[in-house]
Amino acid sequence: MSERQTNINSLFLNEDSAKRSPADNRVQRFQKAVRKRAGRAKKSLSSISRQSVQSFFKKNAFVLLTIFAVILGIILGFTLRRYKLSYREIKYFSFPGELLMRMLQMLVLPLIVSSLVSGMAALDSKASGKMGIRAVVFYMVTTVIAVFIGIVMVMIIHPGKGSKVDLHREGKIEQVQAADAFMDLIRNMFPPNLVEACFKQYKTNYDTRKVMITTSSPINLTTSTEPSMMDNITEAFKKLQELMLDEEVIPIAGSANAVNALGLVVFSIAFGLVIGNMKQKGRALKEFFDCLNEAIMRLVAIII
Repeated sequence: MSERQTNINSLFLNEDSAKRSPADNRVQRFQKAVRKRAGRAKKSLSSISRQSVQSFFKKNAFVLLTIFAVILGIILGFTLRRYKLSYREIKYFSFPGELLMRMLQMLVLPLIVSSLVSGMAALDSKASGKMGIRAVVFYMVTTVIAVFIGIVMVMIIHPGKGSKVDLHREGKIEQVQAADAFMDLIRNMFPPNLVEACFKQYKTNYDTRKVMITTSSPINLTTSTEPSMMDNITEAFKKLQELMLDEEVIPIAGSANAVNALGLVVFSIAFGLVIGNMKQKGRALKEFFDCLNEAIMRLVAIII
């Protein structure tokens, strides 16, 4: 009887569970998940000790100190706004941060070149070719995204609007053509001078030249057999208005004071591929760039 009664009860329970709505099942699943997470949290809290806390702070010291420095900088920035510091005092206050940024910028170029050359030299020819293509595509895509974000942010924020500083602008704002910008990107991939690529990159500038445009036939002052003086003057004036000079915008070669990172990346990838294919002959160069990369990474760790 007892076994039969339990079977009947289980049948009724199954029918009740089948009749439940999907919302009730979701609530039960959510409650079970919350209970499991609460149990895990209790276990982790019970297992916390002084040594585990110390090891956590040692492992994540850099991240925690960075977050603390960011919060401290924001608080100091909002606090010092009340005192209305002068431009010179602000420059003095930002001097340590300027030194840090200059030291990091000093190591950017050797870090890029050494890491790319050593990495490409260590890979196979097939894998390195794919990596090189991906690196170039990645750089071009990120450049396009950065330009798009910059344009959108300028349109939204309007930097410089409402500033009390008088800006002295000279000349006209250049309207950059999309085709010229794309060709500049390709030109910068192959710099003619590697030393110059460290501080300059190619940029298309624009200049204007005057072009004479004629829209009518040559001037004929004799419009009738016996023209008057006034008619000749008015006719000549009309003809001279049609004869005018127009300005044509032409692209010319120029440069901008910026690091040609794309050209250095392309050269480093090609140089690393050649060293990797040289095998035993290129071993000395490979070891040199490996040591250079390790030294630069240690310098970065010391600065940070």
